Amino acid sequence: MKLDRKEILKALETITVAGEGKNMVESGAVANVLTFGDEVVVDLVLHTPAMHIKKRAEDDIKKTIHELVSPEAKIKVNIKVETPEKNEIKGRAIPGIKNIIAVASGKGGVGKSTVTANLAVTLAKMGFSVGVLDADIYGPSMPIMFDVENEKPTSIMVDGKSKMKPIESYEIKILSIGFFTAPSQAVIWRGPMAAKALNQMIFDADWGELDFMLIDLPPGTGDIHLSIMQSLPITGAVVVSTPQAVALADAKKGVAMFMQDNINVPVLGIIENMAYFTPEELPDNKYYIFGQEGAKNLAEDLDVPFLGEVPIVQSIREAGDYGRPAALQTASIIETIFEEITRNVVQETVNRNESLPATEAIKITTMAGCSAVKK
Repeated sequence: MKLDRKEILKALETITVAGEGKNMVESGAVANVLTFGDEVVVDLVLHTPAMHIKKRAEDDIKKTIHELVSPEAKIKVNIKVETPEKNEIKGRAIPGIKNIIAVASGKGGVGKSTVTANLAVTLAKMGFSVGVLDADIYGPSMPIMFDVENEKPTSIMVDGKSKMKPIESYEIKILSIGFFTAPSQAVIWRGPMAAKALNQMIFDADWGELDFMLIDLPPGTGDIHLSIMQSLPITGAVVVSTPQAVALADAKKGVAMFMQDNINVPVLGIIENMAYFTPEELPDNKYYIFGQEGAKNLAEDLDVPFLGEVPIVQSIREAGDYGRPAALQTASIIETIFEEITRNVVQETVNRNESLPATEAIKITTMAGCSAVKK
């Protein structure tokens, strides 16, 4: 059997690289096709280092050639990544902070802050050093969730400069605008003033050495988000959504914001919150109050990882209100759920860091040493 190069190119015109509108041949992704009897070598040039996109492109090529040309073809795909220079929104790194994860949601009320708090304490239990920046200027909730409402950051001298010392709770370093305002006081600030306050909490604070800084972003896609991404080199973003259509529509916009060419922040995945309700007296029953697997399906549609689902459990709400995140409940189902989700976040961070160009200042490239993480 001898393969026809023209026939293979015609077959490759039926598929596209994820995120590109044109087919592989028209877009120039297929650099060359060589045939040797029943063997074919496809040279592919991609413009993203994301591992899942490279794997999908290779699988699509093999499947298409087997289906449209010959099921007996022996196929080899060589992939070269050429990342074009872009006018990206990038900030300056904070010395000592290895990974900065933005936790976002397109819509308010989906439990983004609760998820952030529980991710933070689970990372700390895994042995990571963790900080939380509450960037939800107009609705700061971290002081309540970590039971530090009445705390005030103090000023310390670091290398001859006055710095804010973050509040510590459950081994997490926290800064929030909530520490600087009265509980009943509304924050009525325009964008530039809010951005200035955030920059002070980011750069005028003594964060020390952190493996992860989690940034609890406000809902939506607006000025605060741009200010954060201009100030900091975000390692990746995690998007939180509930399963119902109205939340998914906004979550989709949140993902699209991070994927914009001039922002280009990798989306580590989507977490589905309030996925189902299980009564305590009927532990085997699941009631899908807001719909079933909506965020999981959205992740598949957008070709981003699905990080896991969190059920509606009364103790999660109570724990947040009492200032002790639910993931701290030892040997509980909530602890297990958040451990699995956090493992996935760490693994996606590892995958992202390993696939970046060497010039990026990313430190964590292994999960070894974390007792709670599956090797």
